[in-house]
Amino acid sequence: MPVFDYDPPERFVAGTVGEPGSRTFFLQARGDGRLTSVALEKTQVAALAERVGELLDEIVRRSGGQAPVPAAPTTASRDTAPLDVPIEEEFRVGTMSLAWDGERELVVIECFEVDEAETEQDLPEPDPSRGVLRVSLDGTAARAFAARALALVAAGRPPCPFCAGPLDPGGHVCPRANGYRR
Repeated sequence: MPVFDYDPPERFVAGTVGEPGSRTFFLQARGDGRLTSVALEKTQVAALAERVGELLDEIVRRSGGQAPVPAAPTTASRDTAPLDVPIEEEFRVGTMSLAWDGERELVVIECFEVDEAETEQDLPEPDPSRGVLRVSLDGTAARAFAARALALVAAGRPPCPFCAGPLDPGGHVCPRANGYRR
């Protein structure tokens, strides 16, 4: 399977297609005339964004504020544009890895194609025959990615005030209300 390597990308964002409640989440990288879109779960987007933010905060802390990482996304780095089209899913993401390349001062994100035989307890080494999306981002781009991804996840359906489960426009069957529709 191919390795989609963007070092660095012109653009790397999380985005969705569809209405809240039935959205499909994507990571999309663009650069050198190429466009790569990979599908993943909402929880994966949230976890990646949170971990990127935590990694950047730790880098700033350890460097005493000397690392080239902004404390917050800059206005110029904010990307609110929709996903680029055409959106053609290269693969569905299974495992992901996140690292800091200290020599180059870049965040490296790797997304590996899901292996249907994989279970959460399994977590084998990534299979070289599976697709990989690898993106290297400077601190500013990584901070902007994390902010956009967290906002995207938060923009979904509002939570039920009783059980915190997502509310559909027609309500939902609430387990805290003994299965009655709210």
